[in-house]
Amino acid sequence: MSLSETYLETSKQRVEAAFESFLPSVTKRPERLHQAMRYSLLAGGKRLRPALCYAAFEDCGGTGKLVDHGAVALEMLHTFSLIHDDLPCMDDDDFRRGRPTCHKQFDEATAVLAGDALCILAFEILAQAGNARAIEVLSHALGSDGMLGGQVVDIESEGKPVTLETLQYIHGHKTAALLEASLEIGALLAGADESKLSIYREYGRLTGLAFQVVDDILDITSTTEMLGKDVGSDVANGKATYPALVGIEESRRIARELMEKAISLCGKMGCRGNLLSDVARFIVERAF
Repeated sequence: MSLSETYLETSKQRVEAAFESFLPSVTKRPERLHQAMRYSLLAGGKRLRPALCYAAFEDCGGTGKLVDHGAVALEMLHTFSLIHDDLPCMDDDDFRRGRPTCHKQFDEATAVLAGDALCILAFEILAQAGNARAIEVLSHALGSDGMLGGQVVDIESEGKPVTLETLQYIHGHKTAALLEASLEIGALLAGADESKLSIYREYGRLTGLAFQVVDDILDITSTTEMLGKDVGSDVANGKATYPALVGIEESRRIARELMEKAISLCGKMGCRGNLLSDVARFIVERAF
């Protein structure tokens, strides 16, 4: 395994162990809501956002378990976004992480409320870390200037010709914002200063954009079995994507260029610079 794959696995084990400290029990009323929350959060995945949070925390000299609050909150918010993204009123997808989506396993109303509950619980958990700036960063990454804003423009752009600027807006807000926040929150919980935070923000922005370009490519070139989620839905829904706008080969070139810019920042980091360089490669090389 590569350095990034080993670290992703270690981080995955750590954050998944931490979930149990924060998730409500399935025997606690309302049982069905708690079952749906657990069903989606515990479905697996790379846990990339927690890994980035841990890496930035460690890179800034952070120690201890406080960072688990940030890592858990980030993955809960990511899961909330996936539950809602899969809904019939959004992308109407049937599979996520190799099994039925939340609204297929339960029902649409329960899925909406499970996503809402995870979102709210995420902020409760992060608040317990006692860092108001981290809460502000996460709120901004989620709101109308972040993920939700990107989702709205994504929906508005379906079936329409879009400019490169609009596509960059969608990817930068819908995907890159939360990856950027993952690093910034980890650094904040370790007490990093602004000069360090700016490096992590830019690295997160670049890798987040690269991640979504690669996802766009894989939606065309991969299979449901390989990805564990519906493929071809971008084309079916008339989504604004890089392959639709510039073609697959140019999309690959753009992803690689973003990766190289991200890697160039890693020399300004500390003990986790080599790791984060390898993570950027791991994100992009899935498309080659």
